[in-house]
Amino acid sequence: MSSNVGLTTPRGSGTSGYVQRNLSNLRPRDTSFSPYPTDSLKHRQRQPNAEILEHDRLRQIEVQVFDLRDKLEDEEVEEDEIEAQTEALRRKLLSGNDGDQVKGDGKGKKGLKVHQVHELAKAKIEESERLRRALGIREDYEEGGHWKRGEERLREGIPEAKNDDGGRALKKERW
Repeated sequence: MSSNVGLTTPRGSGTSGYVQRNLSNLRPRDTSFSPYPTDSLKHRQRQPNAEILEHDRLRQIEVQVFDLRDKLEDEEVEEDEIEAQTEALRRKLLSGNDGDQVKGDGKGKKGLKVHQVHELAKAKIEESERLRRALGIREDYEEGGHWKRGEERLREGIPEAKNDDGGRALKKERW
């Protein structure tokens, strides 16, 4: 036995006396130190990739064009007429600037699937912007800024006191 760990002698204990550490014991971590800057802890809205959004919009347009082509082929319409109608539909859908016209559900975020990450991010940004305007929140609002301003006012308002030895000015700290 070493370092006064475990049994003094394994005799009569029914064990070999081998000591191992408890791996299931979770020790609390020191939360006062963070290797990351506090700026990285702020919430940042995920920005959607415009190229992916445009690609998905064009893909939805082509899906609708293909559905029309398939329907017209089932009705045995001539190939020239099919080409003309599909091209007209494609031009009509491409002329629409908003991608919501393609989906046609008008549900916004609720009509999207979990795997549509960029569409969800865009819908969330639009929802946050509507909420910000509805509540009258400034665009330059910083979360927790009122606490910082309060602390600054408190620090500025604390009077300086003179020390007995040498008359040096010291600030009193309240906390």
